[in-house]
Amino acid sequence: MDWLKAELEAELDEDYELELSEPALSLELRRIYKKRHPATLDRATYFKALLTLQAELIKLQDWVEHTGEKIAVIFEGRDAAGKGGVIKRITQRLNPRVCRVVALTKPSERERTQWYFQRYVPHLPSGGEIVLFDRSWYNRSGVERVMGFATPEQVEQFFQDVPEFERMLVRSGIRLVKYWFSITDEEQQLRFLMRIHDPLKQWKLSPMDLQSRVRWEDYTKAKEETFARTNIPESPWFIVEANDKKRARLNCIHHLLDQIPYQDAPHEPITLPDRVFNPDYDRAVLPNELYVPARY
Repeated sequence: MDWLKAELEAELDEDYELELSEPALSLELRRIYKKRHPATLDRATYFKALLTLQAELIKLQDWVEHTGEKIAVIFEGRDAAGKGGVIKRITQRLNPRVCRVVALTKPSERERTQWYFQRYVPHLPSGGEIVLFDRSWYNRSGVERVMGFATPEQVEQFFQDVPEFERMLVRSGIRLVKYWFSITDEEQQLRFLMRIHDPLKQWKLSPMDLQSRVRWEDYTKAKEETFARTNIPESPWFIVEANDKKRARLNCIHHLLDQIPYQDAPHEPITLPDRVFNPDYDRAVLPNELYVPARY
């Protein structure tokens, strides 16, 4: 377990660095935030569990690449619920050529005239790929519905279409897993306040995010109908309790691993070849202006 000890020390150093980089402006909000929450996992326990799960994710990745499996994972939930955090931990040590994230922007004028699911289809996984959707076609029953970007007729058509669309994906061989990250009203408010007063996190806020506070109840109704009409046996919803970010990340990753019957993939032994040495080769001296100045 020497690798785990070494990685744990590196992760703890990085976590301390992130902690120290938090602007003083948000320190009071962070104090309030911590006071409102029950004790979470200590750093050592959290990172030991995370690193162990990430090692299993690498095994999953190798198995997917070896077998040509296709995995699509949907991450939905309220703004600031922690979807991005768990996606970041899943992809942190994986090969981006095997595991990629899809986070689409608002549809273009051309895309608005297409079949609704058309803009998502090109991003579905091919053989040997894992695709993580940071929001997905469920935008239609969520933000588009609540904000008035879709008509009631379009929303109803979506609810009629999406179960069969997902059944088609599953029949085609795609393993589809859907997660909903759930947080309380108070928790979202605290996280938004921390973003507002933290210049390193203000980029995460958009006018749409702020409107989600105003329309909390509308989003709740939209979520409830989405679950009622799209929780099908072929692709059920799984709810992640996300008020505790650390536990939410670990629980979600652990659950995802449990959904896939992956096994150890065969590996060719790796040996480092000897460097070819040419006694007649002289390395050219490059001009100093090509080098980044050593300021640290």
